Amino acid sequence: MSSDTATVAEEEYLQSLFWLQEAGLPMTGANVARAMQLSPPTVHEMVGRLEHDGYITRDKDRTIAFTSSGATHAEEIVRRHRLIERFLTDVLGVPWDEVHEEAERLEHAMSPVLEERMRSAIGDAKTCPHGHPIVAGARLGGVPLADVEVGAAVRVLRFENEAEDLLHYLKGSGLEPGLDGELVERDDEQVVVQTADGSRCVVTASVAETVSVVAVSLKKERTALPDQLVLGQRYGR
Repeated sequence: MSSDTATVAEEEYLQSLFWLQEAGLPMTGANVARAMQLSPPTVHEMVGRLEHDGYITRDKDRTIAFTSSGATHAEEIVRRHRLIERFLTDVLGVPWDEVHEEAERLEHAMSPVLEERMRSAIGDAKTCPHGHPIVAGARLGGVPLADVEVGAAVRVLRFENEAEDLLHYLKGSGLEPGLDGELVERDDEQVVVQTADGSRCVVTASVAETVSVVAVSLKKERTALPDQLVLGQRYGR
């Protein structure tokens, strides 16, 4: 039977499982351990507790799935986290690369009344400052920046990894959700996005794997083939 109130530790795990599900990654103990940077035995113990408390189920391959109660709890904690991040950025002026860990500390103690007031304060904002939807199920599809071809127009959707040191790096590069530009360089070492004002946002290839974008390939200029330039040739008849 599931409990109406998850512990703080359980909420942390439910949140990590939700992020895996949202990103389309397998919900397994190994992936949870990797995402939370915890040892497999530690994760195994907590996953067992989540199953005992009715928040998840595991099949014969040990793949994890949410129960209806688990899904509700996970969505609630993720919504509160992203709402707090947006409130801290938009209302209190905290830089977006500094709000993730603050939200981690505040999300477990938020009352419904405070949540509603924060929601009113952020207006019609639909995402956290890192581009993730506040309401579950509203995630837009994108591709990793690392996969985009040179010459494509891109719009940054979100940062998939919200580790604070990585967010500091991304902010320093000039990339941020909503930014439009053109991918002008890409190799095994780095990816470069240039904006309309000529600014160049440079990130390593590995970091580009964590940046989701919408990309539109642009037609390259090319020289016409010789037989298309023959004067007097009749075409289309």
